[in-house]
Formats: sequence, C-alpha cells, structure tokens
Amino acid sequence: MRVFFDHNLSPALARALRELFRPEHEVVALREKFAPNISDVDWIDALNREGRWVVVSADRRIRKNRAEYLAFRSSRLIGMFLSAGLAKAPVTKQAERLIVLWPSMERVAETVGGGAMFELPMKSVRLEQMS
Repeated sequence: MRVFFDHNLSPALARALRELFRPEHEVVALREKFAPNISDVDWIDALNREGRWVVVSADRRIRKNRAEYLAFRSSRLIGMFLSAGLAKAPVTKQAERLIVLWPSMERVAETVGGGAMFELPMKSVRLEQMS
C-alpha cells in the first residue's frame, strides 16, 4: 500500500509509520514529495497520475471545496480522513490510532474503488464511508 500524508498532519508521523511498516508499505509526507505550498488539486492530480494511493488527511474541508472534491472523487485515490476529535488529538494519539486502524485501512484499500473517502474514528476500528 502506498500512503500519502497531506500537510495537515505531522511529517514526523509519516516518517514514524514509514519505519514501522517498511518495506511492505510506502509512506510519504507531502513535503517529501511536493513543494509545501502546492494546492490540493495539484497534488491530487499528481498522485492520481501515479496510480493508486491512500491519502491520510485531517483536512475534511476537501468535501466542501468543489474543485478539490471533484478532483478527489474522480481520482484513483482513497481518502482516510481523521475524525474531528482525532484531528485535534496529540500526535501520539494519532499515531496510536493509525497503528490500530492500519489493518482496516489495508482491507479497504484492497476492496474499494478510487475516489472513496472514509473517516478514521477515535475509538472503534470500523471505517465509515463518507459521502
């Protein structure tokens, strides 16, 4: 699984998970791949051209911005968006939850089509699809 962390999450979180899940998974932070000021539409388009990526983000506003939403929904990307509570949690709690949720993320990534969006919950291990 190729996993991309956008700029709303700590690059240190991406680095830690990269080390933990290497070599089976590729984990990349936005700043390692793109300029930090790249627009969401531009990185969505670039990743889509590369193929299937799982995008982990705390930026739930992507569903409200029409251009970003349409770019994501028409892509081969799979979105994993932190719940509101998890997005506000300390990075250590985010790391803990991502490790617990990783198997669920893998299952979803293997079975759903591109453009799908899921919420990463604070407590359960069940991923809910977002509209």
